[in-house]
Amino acid sequence: MEFNSIKNSPPKRNFLPANFKLSAWEDVKQFFTELEERPINSTEDLEKWMLDRNELDTAMMEDYRWRYIKMSCNSQDESFNDSYTLFLKEITPKCIPFQNSLNLKLIESPFLNSLDQEKYFIYLRSIKKEIELYSEKNVEIFTQVKVAAQKFGEIASQMTIEFKGKELTFQQAGAFLESPDRAVREEIFTKVSKRRFENKEELDTLFTTLYDLRMESSKNAGFQNFRDYKFADLGRFDYSPVDCIQFHKAVATEIMPLIENTMKIRKEVLGLEQLRPWDLSIDTSGATSLKPFETEDELIDKSIECLANTHPLFGECLQTMQEMNRLDLFSRKGKRPGGYNMPLPESGVPFVFMNAAKTFKDMRVMMHECGHAVHAFLVNDLELTSFKRPPSEVAELAAMAMELMTMDNWGAFFKDENELRRARYLQLDRVLDLLPWIATVDKFQHWVYTNPGHTIAERDTAWIAILDEYTSDLVDWEGFEETRTKLWHRQLHIFELPFYYIEYGFAQLGAIAIWKQYCENPDLAIQNYINALKLGYTKTIGEIYEEAGIKFDFSSTYIRELAAFIQGKMKEYLD
Repeated sequence: MEFNSIKNSPPKRNFLPANFKLSAWEDVKQFFTELEERPINSTEDLEKWMLDRNELDTAMMEDYRWRYIKMSCNSQDESFNDSYTLFLKEITPKCIPFQNSLNLKLIESPFLNSLDQEKYFIYLRSIKKEIELYSEKNVEIFTQVKVAAQKFGEIASQMTIEFKGKELTFQQAGAFLESPDRAVREEIFTKVSKRRFENKEELDTLFTTLYDLRMESSKNAGFQNFRDYKFADLGRFDYSPVDCIQFHKAVATEIMPLIENTMKIRKEVLGLEQLRPWDLSIDTSGATSLKPFETEDELIDKSIECLANTHPLFGECLQTMQEMNRLDLFSRKGKRPGGYNMPLPESGVPFVFMNAAKTFKDMRVMMHECGHAVHAFLVNDLELTSFKRPPSEVAELAAMAMELMTMDNWGAFFKDENELRRARYLQLDRVLDLLPWIATVDKFQHWVYTNPGHTIAERDTAWIAILDEYTSDLVDWEGFEETRTKLWHRQLHIFELPFYYIEYGFAQLGAIAIWKQYCENPDLAIQNYINALKLGYTKTIGEIYEEAGIKFDFSSTYIRELAAFIQGKMKEYLD
């Protein structure tokens, strides 16, 4: 697959002017109006209308996402913040009623049933759900929610500590939690905890504001609580809250005993009477922290080599992104926290944003985001942008499977065989360790949004009760009890993307299954992976997983089977 046509071609437009730019609502109003008023007299007219609407939506989505990218990369530049806020406050609220009107025009068209029902099944299903959820009262609320949620990143981007005369972002400070020097780890953990705690009241108030707005929006849409509304809003047609609760229980019964055993081993190997919170990231081998790269260029070059050795297409995707300056990878003050891959549906080449601090974790995150990026390339030729937007359970499958499939080629980062084995072991240890945290965050949100009228103190009590289910008693938090009570403050998703987290758990199980298949037959697994991703969102989640040669399953039996496979491979890397 060659990407020169993507790199060198301007957006192809048939409906919008070639020089179309979005600066204000008036720039797009005429196009919405034309679509709303255009007569549709045949099936051909309807499909042309759908393509023209898609072109408008795609151009607007690309514009919005570039504003978000620029704000993420430099949240201290007020012009970027203002540009993003302008879109949220002035453009989005005026688009929403038009979008609902266009949805109704499509669904009420007498030519709807003459469309290819198999081709458009997923798309039309989503459109009908959007119509069902629409409430004029929520237009302003959605704007308020997005503007308020933006404040989380603004607050987090300003959090730094001083260590040995240097100012460090939290991402940079996190690298020192892997130091063999326990005193260093304790100092870093203490400073980060105290700094984060300075904003606890501000973050509690912010979340309460978001909570109240979200609960109001769910009532306006006819739902008893925000959880049930959000499940519908996220298009969760293939599973329910009951399935998520089943996942929570399965993790508690099948994974937590493994975590408890790991903690016992950690305590013994480190020779500690008591594990403390700053002892959880250190490599128990006693070796120095893994250093897979030193510079951003080195991270990119080694990633391209690793990906290309896994499959030439994967390396070509990242090479294209590098050539088009679609990468911002290192942490710095003023940069928003977290990491993401941002598909850009009109130009066709995604953008990867990270906060690397030269750690092994950063290398793993790079592989994760590259999985998302490859996915964006593979769906680029699909006809409608909605086809290119797979549900998160599929998008995260692409990313998490890439982490595991590339492990055979991590020699690009680790020339020493012992370091390579350590890296693979740590990756699998992290795979198991992530599942309880996912269950914690998701179960907490279930509680929060199904218990209306709760206080901040009740919220914290619920958090601790849930956290206790999914953490080991072997870790002593004495002196940091308040820090533990507010650990949920560090989770961006709770503030900005409510209920978008369980997907990582489902996708992690799928990724393990793909890797199991890869260990047995690498060529077949990679081809199945590519074939599944190419489907975008033209099939159900179960059908896409089936195309990948795996099951969409989160039962105790399945989790037990996959966990046993991971344990076996971990033992292999230790021998």
